[in-house]
Amino acid sequence: MSNPAGYPPEPWHLRGHLHVSAWCVPARELPELPPGIRPLTVVGRALVLAAWVDYRPPGVLSYRELMVTVVVRGGPVVSIPHIWVDSPESLAGGRALWHIPKELAEFTMSDAPDFEAEARADGDLLARARFRRRRVLPVPLPLAFSVLQRGPKRSRVRVTARLGVARSAWSVAASGPLAFLGGRRPLLSLVARDFRMRFGGGSRAR
Repeated sequence: MSNPAGYPPEPWHLRGHLHVSAWCVPARELPELPPGIRPLTVVGRALVLAAWVDYRPPGVLSYRELMVTVVVRGGPVVSIPHIWVDSPESLAGGRALWHIPKELAEFTMSDAPDFEAEARADGDLLARARFRRRRVLPVPLPLAFSVLQRGPKRSRVRVTARLGVARSAWSVAASGPLAFLGGRRPLLSLVARDFRMRFGGGSRAR
């Protein structure tokens, strides 16, 4: 049963496709994280993941998303400083249930022959990207991690997906919130096809 705000209760069972790239970024250039949450660093650098997600039926919600996460201490765990969706229900649920700072944006996505995506907020470019898939595994693999937000609020995530390696090219607005990724080449890009995700059902971190 959904609540008056329109979002379903946790956990959310979601389906879709994901395209993600990873960067190594100096810790001093990272976006601000919630108080008490510290990035996991090696020689002063942290791992940043930026992902395009296309959530599809029969998941509890269908929407598009651009998400930036930072790998933080206490892992495997990430924190989300920036995230945009095109669903008011997802925005309301993400903020209320898990303290995820979702904002609204407009998306264009296409998936053939290559994946291409663009996100704009209030008409201004946030980012655009192209992914060229090289190989996707024929069988799904399980993944498990947590999302740590202000509070601290720790939320468990379980995913199964057919993973594949890809090549990607990104462009971000020079004066936008993702400018810290500008001019950097991703270390690695992956595709998660036909994923099944269970998000939520966690508890406050101790």
